[in-house]
Amino acid sequence: MTTKQNNGQTERSGIQLTASFRDPNGFLFSRGGALYRQVNRKYAREYARLMESGLYAKLVKAGLLIPHEEVNQAPAESETALKVIQPERVPFISYPYEWSFSQLKDAALATLSIQRRALKLDMSLKDASAYNIQFVRGKATLIDTLSFEMYNEGQPWMAYRQFCQHFLAPLALMALKDVRLSQLLRVYIDGVPLDLASELLPWRTRFSFGLATHIHLHAKAQLHYAGEEVKPRRGTMGRQAMIGLIDSLEAAIRKLEWKPGGTEWGNYYDITNYSDAAFEHKKELIGAWTERLKPAMIWDLGGNTGVFSRVAGKSGAHVVSWDIDPTAVEINYRQVKDEKNENLLPLLLDLTNPSPALGWANRERDSFGERGPADITLALAVIHHLAISNNVPLPRLADFFAETGKWLIIEFVPKSDSQVKKLLASREDIFPNYTREGFETAFRKRFKFHEAAEVRESERVMYLMERL
Repeated sequence: MTTKQNNGQTERSGIQLTASFRDPNGFLFSRGGALYRQVNRKYAREYARLMESGLYAKLVKAGLLIPHEEVNQAPAESETALKVIQPERVPFISYPYEWSFSQLKDAALATLSIQRRALKLDMSLKDASAYNIQFVRGKATLIDTLSFEMYNEGQPWMAYRQFCQHFLAPLALMALKDVRLSQLLRVYIDGVPLDLASELLPWRTRFSFGLATHIHLHAKAQLHYAGEEVKPRRGTMGRQAMIGLIDSLEAAIRKLEWKPGGTEWGNYYDITNYSDAAFEHKKELIGAWTERLKPAMIWDLGGNTGVFSRVAGKSGAHVVSWDIDPTAVEINYRQVKDEKNENLLPLLLDLTNPSPALGWANRERDSFGERGPADITLALAVIHHLAISNNVPLPRLADFFAETGKWLIIEFVPKSDSQVKKLLASREDIFPNYTREGFETAFRKRFKFHEAAEVRESERVMYLMERL
């Protein structure tokens, strides 16, 4: 974040958030721990139309737009300000490359639904960035109130290319090539280039009406006109043609499917070495500890399909359930939708290579760590993978987990456990300190131990710790 000084009075001027610095119509800023959005005078006509037309109310009621209140708060930049609004704070900000296939698909369909509703009231989305969508109460929701412009008959959809790059191209690559290609969104922050997507997609997609038009021909047109003088286009797309474009994009998105399966962790709980008694005991410990601590935010690192995330969530906390496996995260999200679970957010994360800070000056999108710490971190059946599979020393693991949350619920899995034996079967045991004693020695340097409980019918131990 960058701080705007006003005669040294940072608190008075507010701290402008860099995620919104590109928009001349306004920006987010924080003051006194509260989040605000300044609406600039430049946006007065559009803001009035959004509020007075009923579009804002309709979108909020449908769960498609974050609600806000107009507040009597000094703007961060008074010379350009029209007013200040206070949006509802999103519990956790996630990014498209952390979403499962169905999350990105739902975000795409939500964006098209918003554009369709806006057109009915003579407005249009001026951008279609996936970063403007967040999952709030389990639904894909637009969080940028200033994304709308006035619709002018004959004007093409200015966000069309952005929509294709942020949504259609990555979804097509995930569904038809490899689900892991979602990580291209981590490299290309402005969306997957359409010429790249066109090259990577199977040849048969050139004969698929939706993908042929919106990716292959679109990419060809971009390359053809690259470098030419851009002239304003007028009268090129009537309202019905715009609706037809939305219909076509929606049909292409809905047709794309990905069936989760074929990964190491997708059926983890079917092949685990836990007995029923051990499994239930572990649930009891997590439930009791989280209920006692009453956290607001829990991070479940290695949450798989979210079994223990759901147990922890019964405490009333918002739970972010992270896992490295796309199948597990997809299954978790589909279950969230079926349950209508408003407090659980499944996300993709490789703990050995977590999401970095990205964008302009590496400050536009916060890293994994910058979005914490949580009140409680769960680290269940992951430490042996990090320490043995990835050679991360126990003291470094203690440092890492101390940064992620105030409280830590962690499971130690000894070398005698069958799962650890599998890890060591094909490699030399170079981990003399990977013992219960070595684990406790390393973690006592960063944590106060409150409880240690041996899991029934297993050799595993569950710990409740508090960061020093």
